[in-house]
Amino acid sequence: MPFVLYLLGLAVFAQATSEFMLSGLGPEIAQDLGVSIPTTGWLTSAFALGMVAGAPAVAVLGARWPRRRTLLLTLTGFLAVHVVGALTTSFTVLLITRVLAALANAGFLAIALATATSLVRPDAKGRATAVLLGGTTLACIVGVPVGALLGGTFGWRSAFWAVAIISFPALLGILRSVPARSTGSAAVNHFRVRPRLAVLLLLGALVNGATFCSFTYLSPVVTEVTGLGSGWVPVMLALFGIGSFIGVTVAGRYADRRDHRLTLVAGGILLLGWCGFGLAAQQVVPTVLFVLVQGLFSFAVGSTLIAYALYAGAAAPVLTGGLATAALNVGAAAGPLLGGLAIGLSGFRGPLWVSAALTGTALCVGTVSVKLVDREGPG
Repeated sequence: MPFVLYLLGLAVFAQATSEFMLSGLGPEIAQDLGVSIPTTGWLTSAFALGMVAGAPAVAVLGARWPRRRTLLLTLTGFLAVHVVGALTTSFTVLLITRVLAALANAGFLAIALATATSLVRPDAKGRATAVLLGGTTLACIVGVPVGALLGGTFGWRSAFWAVAIISFPALLGILRSVPARSTGSAAVNHFRVRPRLAVLLLLGALVNGATFCSFTYLSPVVTEVTGLGSGWVPVMLALFGIGSFIGVTVAGRYADRRDHRLTLVAGGILLLGWCGFGLAAQQVVPTVLFVLVQGLFSFAVGSTLIAYALYAGAAAPVLTGGLATAALNVGAAAGPLLGGLAIGLSGFRGPLWVSAALTGTALCVGTVSVKLVDREGPG
């Protein structure tokens, strides 16, 4: 893989860390800026909404520009708003920076997915996608715990400074290494979302919804259902992240085979895993195993579906990357919402069963639509 892909992955790592780190910084932000802890939750919601809206919007606006220019502008904007966020004493300003950061993040990821797949052989899109999404999984393992540690030791602003600092080497690498070529406006003008691509985007949203439904509420599952102490929560989160990193890395090679049968089998294992986790969550050893395995298969299946979407939308890779980014974030926003409703109805096991239901729905849709999700490249 070209080295520039790893620089793009570094930027994705910084952006994913920024997206997830607020879960550990809420109390400090609330105390410093004089708002309630529930109010700090608006920062997460604002970021999610910005990601959903920003990916296709920035992809369309930047589709006629050279990819390097768009990557530089979006990453520079992302870096700049983190500096503003680290300096501000106003919650309103911080909230605005989160929306702007999400717009920049979404646009960057859409262009980065298209760029990564254009820098490798036509049959290596899955491996290129895995390098980028590996940045997200590493954020779960390293970025979020370190962000929480920095916030607890030096204050929440230090985590914002850290994200800005990590983004800078990627900015220089993009300037030096990404070709300054156009993305091709003709493809944008004639782009249509064909049935195969639409199905893949739906599947990606469902699987990612299942993933974040349970990942968001893993802490109360571990403490309230399994009965482990709060000190185990970072361990379990890191274990989930390790599984996700392995899943993305291994799936990269299999995704390039474009064999939907492998994906259906992996989806079936994922469904059984959520059901097993729901049944055995009171027991320590099964919980530890399921956290690792579900992280692995969730991200393996999810990243494979995104790679398939990039193959299906190869005629307009930037717009396809934007739609894929939006689909992932629709799932990431809807999953925790459904999980929260399930907790109110059936307790802390509820999100695990919602994840099973979402995965089962994806498996049914994928099986019925199997003729649309085949070995062909462009949709």
